[in-house]
Amino acid sequence: MARRKKSTPLEDVLDLLAMLPWWICVVLAAVSYFLLHRLAAPIQASDIQGQGGVMVGAMVQKAFIHGLANAGQYIVPLLCLAAAALSAWRRKQRQALVSDVMQARNSDVLDGMSWREFEMLVGEAYRLQGYRVTEIGGGGPDGGVDLVLAKGAEKFFVQCKQWKAYKVGVTTVRELYGVMAAKGATGGFVVTSGRFTADAKDFAQGSNIELVDGPLLFAMIQQARGAQSQPAAARRETPSSMGSIEHQPRTAPPDPLATAKAATQPECPRCGAAMALRTARQGANAGNTFWGCSTYPKCRGTVAAS
Repeated sequence: MARRKKSTPLEDVLDLLAMLPWWICVVLAAVSYFLLHRLAAPIQASDIQGQGGVMVGAMVQKAFIHGLANAGQYIVPLLCLAAAALSAWRRKQRQALVSDVMQARNSDVLDGMSWREFEMLVGEAYRLQGYRVTEIGGGGPDGGVDLVLAKGAEKFFVQCKQWKAYKVGVTTVRELYGVMAAKGATGGFVVTSGRFTADAKDFAQGSNIELVDGPLLFAMIQQARGAQSQPAAARRETPSSMGSIEHQPRTAPPDPLATAKAATQPECPRCGAAMALRTARQGANAGNTFWGCSTYPKCRGTVAAS
């Protein structure tokens, strides 16, 4: 089933402009009006004198440009202002989505989102980590890539899957890996509100691709909330990036994704020890993740992964 309905060229232009900050759209509106207004000035006879045999052609050409500019001096600025309003509204919507997730108790809050809201939330989550985020949507020629992240000179691709009914399989991860190789990306992320199959997890290992499921995305946003609530002096001493797949030296801080996992790590209901996230290898639940006691086989306590 297609996620996106077909749009008109005007809607595509508006959506493209709305990816820019709202104030840039306002500047574009002013500049476009100034330039087109000058082109829309009435044609003077002196403008076409001295053209000889091409006087009629020059007259037609100038009349055509004048007609386009006369209409465009109002249409283009209005389109830019509409894009500015849409950009500001989307920014407010992103902040509201993050606020709702920060205040939620668990990752179930992700299940009620539309695919568009989910992509906006993921983009804002990575903005909180210090990435520059470009929203391109997965309908283009880039193999379903929804977001492009940039940090310094490095580029990362993100594919979002708002799938609640079934798991994200290895095909999706392979497609992203192919696009990464073709476009020269440093790494990639596949983010879903659901789960991943065992094959997808196996392929992602060693492929410089991070698989982020619903609980982990929820933990990442909650960690950002905790970082924002710290005093300014403490934040200066705390690494701001999470979920980065950059190769770090041995003296670098611990992997933020591992920290995010630890933030949701429960205690064993039997012995009270810390629990580890594991994947069932066989049986009816093969491929599903669960929390198992870290003292196994001494203690066989388990908790279902939320």
